[in-house]
Amino acid sequence: MLCAGAIGSPQILQLSGIGPGEALRAAGVEVKHELSGVGENLQDHYQVRFGYECTLAESLNNVWHSRWKQFQTGLEYMAARRGILTIGAGVAGAFAKSHEDLEAPDLQIHFMPLSSVGPGLGLHDFNGVTSSVCQLRPDSRGTLKIVSPDRTAKPDIVANYLSKESDRDVLLKGMHLLRRISRQPAFAQYVVREFTPGPEVQNDASLMAFAREAGTTIFHPCGTCKMGSDPEAVVDERLRVHGIDGLRVVDASIMPTMTSGNTNAPTIMIGEKAADMIKQDAKGARAAA
Repeated sequence: MLCAGAIGSPQILQLSGIGPGEALRAAGVEVKHELSGVGENLQDHYQVRFGYECTLAESLNNVWHSRWKQFQTGLEYMAARRGILTIGAGVAGAFAKSHEDLEAPDLQIHFMPLSSVGPGLGLHDFNGVTSSVCQLRPDSRGTLKIVSPDRTAKPDIVANYLSKESDRDVLLKGMHLLRRISRQPAFAQYVVREFTPGPEVQNDASLMAFAREAGTTIFHPCGTCKMGSDPEAVVDERLRVHGIDGLRVVDASIMPTMTSGNTNAPTIMIGEKAADMIKQDAKGARAAA
């Protein structure tokens, strides 16, 4: 059973000689079993963040820059198991529709009571909060290919975010929605300024340029070993790798299309379902013997 995630599972299969023959040969790996879909169909949730300087002293930026507040919050958690250490980064969220005629939401919004200088660079030295939006069901598809037989070499990942016009259209509507929310009195009364993307970024072209430059993954990759019966499918309906006996893939890579929201719970469900199927198959094999 292979459970290395939407990046690790196709990489391991390709390193083992299972995957698209042309890509494997180019990487110097002998083709053991041709499966063209391994590493294809990469999908992910791509988010754009809007940052606001605000008057709220409750911004986690204050805790980050104060040893005393860090001590207070740590003591509060140890003594009463409450306070800011009991929450994740995204304390609130919402689902929304980019078009009224949709049956289900295609946008997800997260709100964080903090604002960051950048990944790994700490928080701003002023009170800040962040709102982000992502498209839930992207049409864009990426690829993953190994570049060497060396298992420590990083694969070549081409995410192809926003390559489809439909994705750009939905994300633009999501960014305009964030702006409308920020102008509502309940929130606007606390806002000093929108510092990113900033008031100079207004029209669709400048918003999309900002999305391309500053957008990031929400770390929801999936689809690279998709389930199905078509020529690009990697596993069948019981998660067995096509053409390989005794091998299953059990992680988010088997999703043919993304779930409309965070992938954690669906991935747990995949693991639970796979465990049931493995037990069923083992009982069937013992009964047949």
